[in-house]
Amino acid sequence: MKVSRRGAESQRNGFHLTYCSNIHPGESWLEVFANLEKYIPELKSRLSATAPFGIGLRLADAAAKELLESNNLAQFQGWLTQQDLYVFTLNGFPYGGFHRQVVKDQVYSPDWSIEERLNYTLNLTQILATLLPEGLDGGISTLPLSYKLWWGKDQATYETVVKKSCFNLVSVVVEMIRVYEQTGKLLHINLEPEPDGLIENTSEVIDFYQNWLLPIGGSYLSEKLNIDQGLAETKLLEHVRICYDTCHFSVEYEEPKSIFARLQSAGIKIGKIQISAAIQVKIPAEIEKRNLIVERLRPFAESTYLHQVIERRSDGTLHHYPDLINALPHLEESLAEEWRTHFHVPIFIRDYQILQSTQDDIATVLRLLQTNNACSHLEIETYTWDVLPSEMKIDLLTSIQREYEWVLKELAAN
Repeated sequence: MKVSRRGAESQRNGFHLTYCSNIHPGESWLEVFANLEKYIPELKSRLSATAPFGIGLRLADAAAKELLESNNLAQFQGWLTQQDLYVFTLNGFPYGGFHRQVVKDQVYSPDWSIEERLNYTLNLTQILATLLPEGLDGGISTLPLSYKLWWGKDQATYETVVKKSCFNLVSVVVEMIRVYEQTGKLLHINLEPEPDGLIENTSEVIDFYQNWLLPIGGSYLSEKLNIDQGLAETKLLEHVRICYDTCHFSVEYEEPKSIFARLQSAGIKIGKIQISAAIQVKIPAEIEKRNLIVERLRPFAESTYLHQVIERRSDGTLHHYPDLINALPHLEESLAEEWRTHFHVPIFIRDYQILQSTQDDIATVLRLLQTNNACSHLEIETYTWDVLPSEMKIDLLTSIQREYEWVLKELAAN
């Protein structure tokens, strides 16, 4: 399948824009495809009637295996062609169930030290290599190795997990190199830093590349391919990139311009920008006002997903809470001047009662992308529609459309 890049990109100012299908419940391929049939053609008719329309496909392990069975993948390809659709990015972060059940820290399981994670991602690699149109690169976003709170301060265990993760990532890179040599299609795995991930901010990303992935993974790759270390490291930098989730980095209080500059200086590429907004709120000194904030935040302390909180204090130091439900009892006595919470709220909402979102950071990222060409893959990822407070919910199709339109307006303004 070929995509008319001129047509697809002219509408979106040079970017491939999609939304991630992880917002829809369903772990089997039949459920995934039913959601695609229900939403994608209608969205295309509203947003991209005359140009190819991209899909950000999320497949659980079960769905990926089913898609590779029989002639399911060929049939899906045929449907994409018929509907003038294309797949350029996959979400390979959640391995199993992701909706209508308790997910919390199990979203990191199995982590990158476990063979099941490797095999799952190899299946996704095979799928993307088949679906990706000629002339495009394609990415698979994935977890930031593991969950930091599982390992605590056990340095020996931490090092074992990171080393095993490097070896497994290299095994995926070997397959991606094979795909490139045979088909000319460039694939990359995109590590997605987030609060309490084993790599969660820019400094930890750079540390992982410089002290683990390049020296250890590079040595392993050079042995497997019989190439020198320098070439192995170059290939790792090409095939192992970062998924920049705007919500996650905002919760870490990192400035987009600094993130772009530091990653570029370290030679680390961004494979995908996930467009999402976090909750932020300034913390007043008055107890009564703090109590009101607690009441406004309480509906977001739901039981499905982790909603990590990072507070910034007046001296600039950051303090972490593993989940909003754990953080709320501490707000009255907290030294915080601001809280940011990992809860993906609709990107078209800036102010919600006394709460705000980190929408401004998204706008900054989109503006920066106009001049630095850091990444052309954009994926809207508000996956929390089912668990939003009822007053924030509207029809899902309309919600998705409004998110697209907000992004397109920002791109056009820049």
